[in-house]
Amino acid sequence: MTLFDKDGNPVAYIEIEDENTIYLWDGTPVAYLYSENIYGFNGKHLGWFGDGVIRNHEGEKCGFTGSNVPVATKLEPFKSFKQFKPFKSFKEFAPFKPFDSWSTSSLLLKDFLRQGQ
Repeated sequence: MTLFDKDGNPVAYIEIEDENTIYLWDGTPVAYLYSENIYGFNGKHLGWFGDGVIRNHEGEKCGFTGSNVPVATKLEPFKSFKQFKPFKSFKEFAPFKPFDSWSTSSLLLKDFLRQGQ
């Protein structure tokens, strides 16, 4: 499942059959899904994924699946070889989920996901 930024650029993908791991296109594992929560391998809770939208702790949109991107999507690049996944650190407690905002985060999706490294 491809994840796009607000400009329609393919930034990452979710590998469902690999424990819902989120990889960047260069093969870097940056985060994973645990139910609707997005966690970094460092244990940090990054946000939520639901209805094809990634949201941050403020409820702002950070990323989208293809059917939810607000603009036309660009072509997906070739997937690089996957790097080894780091050990999953102890997960911090997820904060209360805020109300969904109509706003889009100013933080780029790639930078949002890299917070989990």
